[in-house]
Amino acid sequence: MSKIFIINGGQEFNESKGLFNKLLTEWTENTAKELGFEVRITHIEDGYEIETEIENFIWADAIVVHTPIWWFQLPYKFKQYIDLVFQNGRGKIYKSDGRTRTNPEINYGTGGLLKGKKYMITSSWNAPAGAFTIKDEIMDQKTVDEGVLFGVHIAMKFVGLSKLDGFHFYDIVKGLTPQRFEDYHKSYIAHLKQTFEPVNNNRDENLSLKTL
Repeated sequence: MSKIFIINGGQEFNESKGLFNKLLTEWTENTAKELGFEVRITHIEDGYEIETEIENFIWADAIVVHTPIWWFQLPYKFKQYIDLVFQNGRGKIYKSDGRTRTNPEINYGTGGLLKGKKYMITSSWNAPAGAFTIKDEIMDQKTVDEGVLFGVHIAMKFVGLSKLDGFHFYDIVKGLTPQRFEDYHKSYIAHLKQTFEPVNNNRDENLSLKTL
């Protein structure tokens, strides 16, 4: 059976109660189980054991990350999670930075041990989609993945993970009408089902990532 590890990076902070990312986690869990995947979940806000999290990365075929974006960066507890889990994962999720002393200028970031595994990121924003696409707006026409999440993608690549297409939720504070909420729900579930789908193999209902 294929395995999906879900990380909920949402947390309570000022007016944010972390509810939207908890809901996204439920949507992902329910859809993955509907498709037949085995699921593990970490809610960073609830605390975690570093060695257990390292083992979750090793266990999973795919990691799905849900995070809000605060002040154009990850929430501080999620950033701390990445620092602690990845740093302590040396020898388990990566062996080295990939370089050799004979030619230290090349192959940096190629020492990951999670090759063959995938990851997907969702992010949620108060910013509207136009902030990323309209000329002279604040993001200088850089996408979420090219800008704010660039470092996260590189960290995932460093440990050997390969990127799946993510999903980004815009204007969810000021502009989240009931209709937009429902449209987002339908679109995200469709995205999950397009990304992860069951496949039959010799009459056994073994499941795999569509993109593997």
